[in-house]
Amino acid sequence: MEDILNLRYALDTFYFLVSGALVMWMAAGFAMLEAGLVRAKNTAEILTKNVALFAIACIMYMLMGYGIMYPEGGNGVIPSFDLSFMLGGDNDPAAVLAQDPAAWYDGNYYSGMSDFFFQVVFVATAMSIVSGAVAERMKLWSFLVFAVVMTGFIYPVQGYWKWGGGFLDGLGFQDFAGSGVVHLCGAAAALAGVLLLGARKGKYGPNGEVRAIPGANMPLATLGTFILWLGWFGFNGGSELVLSNVGEANAVAAIFVNTNAAAAGGVVAALLTARLIFGKADLTMTLNGALAGLVAITAEPLAPSPIWATTVGFIGGVLVVFAILSLDKVRVDDPVGAISVHGVVGMWGLLAVPFSNGDATFGAQITGLLVIFGWTFGASFLVWLVIKAVAGIRVSEEEEYEGVDISECGLEAYPEFVGSRGSGI
Repeated sequence: MEDILNLRYALDTFYFLVSGALVMWMAAGFAMLEAGLVRAKNTAEILTKNVALFAIACIMYMLMGYGIMYPEGGNGVIPSFDLSFMLGGDNDPAAVLAQDPAAWYDGNYYSGMSDFFFQVVFVATAMSIVSGAVAERMKLWSFLVFAVVMTGFIYPVQGYWKWGGGFLDGLGFQDFAGSGVVHLCGAAAALAGVLLLGARKGKYGPNGEVRAIPGANMPLATLGTFILWLGWFGFNGGSELVLSNVGEANAVAAIFVNTNAAAAGGVVAALLTARLIFGKADLTMTLNGALAGLVAITAEPLAPSPIWATTVGFIGGVLVVFAILSLDKVRVDDPVGAISVHGVVGMWGLLAVPFSNGDATFGAQITGLLVIFGWTFGASFLVWLVIKAVAGIRVSEEEEYEGVDISECGLEAYPEFVGSRGSGI
């Protein structure tokens, strides 16, 4: 029996680590997607942000975030703060092997360090959502200061309310892998920043017209989308937490199938919707359709049938096109569509859960949605406001015109195009 428990522990730990590595690879997906959707003169800065925010997330979640999100105690609203993780240590092998095999999944069935690794890449994902929405006009260092607070405090508090056993979990709020805890949270933080930041120069005309500002590299944006699609199998599949019995293995397989089906549904829906509205296939809408399908199914990727998962993704793909157009009409400038993909469709994903999961109620889902959005938006708006007052959050008009690559990073991503600096490129 000891050999079986050793094997199961090792298998579940390995699965957790591989899933976390897949989610970490999503950082590359966000970097490529955003680099493709911004103008060439802002590419080096957006790449710097994505590398730096990942590192900041890893450190702040170790120092603060993990202890806040998964404390030893708390009253359901205010978590206690556990500092023990950053000092090291893991499950005692003797204690693990002494567990009753019949109650294995109520105990320590994988390494505690693997749990941290899996969780830390999620908080980095939430912060990556913010990066694209504020692109092309935000000060790099102001963004990184916000990343410290977001990953160390804002995200972990609302994460505790659901995944750490807080009051949302007690209410029956369902969010399997984070349509709300990760995606809506990131979008709410992004929206707060965008509202204080304002639109890019030239994005909107004096008579309400919306001017397209094309990205510099559609192959990169497409590559980024495929990387994210791949990483999402770890995002959703790893959230099953275990693999080492027949039932759990079947569940993981179902999650992979449903995740893929939802992404496919989102692509087809966005492609068709764009064709009906614009008369042409729109690549950027199609890419966002894939991501919308993935975000939508993240709240519940296990319970649906494959056909319902495709439908959930399809609806997400339709919603994201209209959301992007609607935000532009009210002059909310989001260069990559992050608020629409992760926010609007994240809400849809939460509301879709009761259609396939009998344990979920619309009341609990709406409550969770409002709480996550309200907390993250309010806390983020306050932090952005303080940063704006102290250091400013927007580059000068001249720096924006020249491109933030030069003013913030001192180099260009495409130096052979130096002659085109200051143009629309």
